[in-house]
Amino acid sequence: MNQATYPRILVEKTLAIIKPDAVDKAVEIEDTILKSGFTILQRRKLHLSPEQCGDFYAEHYGKPVFPSLTAFMSSGPIIALTLARKNAVAHWKSIIGPVNSIKARETHPDCLRAKYGTSDLKNALHGSESCHAAEREIKFVFPNSVVEAFASKEATAEYLSKYVNPTLLHGLTELCKNKPHNPCIWLADWLVKNNPSTPQICDGVQVEDTE
Repeated sequence: MNQATYPRILVEKTLAIIKPDAVDKAVEIEDTILKSGFTILQRRKLHLSPEQCGDFYAEHYGKPVFPSLTAFMSSGPIIALTLARKNAVAHWKSIIGPVNSIKARETHPDCLRAKYGTSDLKNALHGSESCHAAEREIKFVFPNSVVEAFASKEATAEYLSKYVNPTLLHGLTELCKNKPHNPCIWLADWLVKNNPSTPQICDGVQVEDTE
């Protein structure tokens, strides 16, 4: 049998923030987001304190823009969105455009910052710079959320080869030997009992009491 080749589509997440100067345009902006192929996984309207804004923009601490940035971002409500799609980080950055809204109107007139922003500081929207930044920022705004980590193709193949395939082979062999009345239920129960990820208890191991 020829091995089929399937396209690898990895869904990324990124954080989008509609800043205080553009909250009144949230409906229009979210409509653009959906039309651009994103799924909005989480939405939250909140008003951050200057201290919280300082924590969020910690990488800018010490820069001249830091005081005005935290003051602006805490000046009114914001809307935070967790967005998902293929290449979410890069795609959202391309949609919002350059940081400076004035320059954006010259170089990227169709981008969202050109449409809704008014300056370098008041540029309407935020987007995560990288997948790592997106993970941190999503956890900051949505502390109870789970950000999935995607294993590499090589790591996945190694795990399947080392653990999953031998376990399935063993289970199917036992299934053939036992010939149960309901093979699907039997195999499911067997796999639960023989899960390679289940911690194993070793006899004869003593635990020292440190109290």
